[in-house]
Amino acid sequence: MVAPQGKIRVALNGYGVIGKRVADAVAGQGDMELVGIADIETDWRMRTALQKGFRLFASLEDRVDAMRKASLDVTGTLDDLLKDADVVVDCTPKPIGAKNAERYRQRGVKFIVQGGEKHEVTGHSFVAETSYASALGREATRVVSCNTTSIVRTLTALKNAGLLKRARGTVMRRATDPWESHKGGIMNTLVPEDEIPSHQGPDARTVDPELDVVTIAVKVPETLAHLHSWSVQLTRKARKEDVIEAFRASSRIALIRMSDGLTALNAVKELMADVGRPRDNLYEVALWEDLVTVRDDEAFYAYMVDNQAIVIPETIDAIRALTGREPDGDASIAKTNAALGVGLPFA
Repeated sequence: MVAPQGKIRVALNGYGVIGKRVADAVAGQGDMELVGIADIETDWRMRTALQKGFRLFASLEDRVDAMRKASLDVTGTLDDLLKDADVVVDCTPKPIGAKNAERYRQRGVKFIVQGGEKHEVTGHSFVAETSYASALGREATRVVSCNTTSIVRTLTALKNAGLLKRARGTVMRRATDPWESHKGGIMNTLVPEDEIPSHQGPDARTVDPELDVVTIAVKVPETLAHLHSWSVQLTRKARKEDVIEAFRASSRIALIRMSDGLTALNAVKELMADVGRPRDNLYEVALWEDLVTVRDDEAFYAYMVDNQAIVIPETIDAIRALTGREPDGDASIAKTNAALGVGLPFA
């Protein structure tokens, strides 16, 4: 357990799309210290990390020489880094995180894996507003994927308001991460996921088994973000205002309006750039308030998910939960939100 007077010492393994955002977020928390990052690459990303003052380690021992030959200042190996850490956030590509889990256990370091890994790797899946309390003091947890995070956030908001009976959603998934658009993706077609339900619905139930949710997923030829469309049966006849107020109760759901010119994914990303969010990060679920429609006991709504950013605040809260430094989930969420500026552009 972390000494109460010191900062939580956080190691990061994997400095890719999620890892570099986690690194910046950890560095911005008043109660955390980023003790170093580990990776195997020798490219511009590692140089950027060093320019930010992050200590660099080799995830694999046989990569030390290659990284040093590339003129990278490598402090040591992942094992050296783990000696300095209270918790390690694994942001390596799946299924490497699952393979690393035993290594972390052997060294007695608490660890977090990402949503690409299976629930069984840790036996616990994390979304702060739903499962913070059950993560307290655990050895490990899994921060679920971007789409699953958004599903749990929005359905939990309806559930907390006593409105949720069952939910059916269509997930329109971006084809690849923006920075890898030159490597792959799809063009001039749509690709349905090969089974129904798609994996996001069952995955949401690893966080909250009570959710009655079915998802259908389609891969689309763009890389900006995901788009969700939902039909939810409510527990009773309700008004549009009841549903909107349920969403408004979550600090990590941002109500946006088409009437403000936020009519598409690119417009919301442009807003994030204009307000100065690092890397145009959208940490919130951006849900169109003026599209919410209620017919008796059925609600319809749509929202946007930034696949590169939505899990970052969840990861920060997971660090606090595992270490037990902050026993109150709401207090941790408030700290994280304040440090990242969650909610401010939409207030």
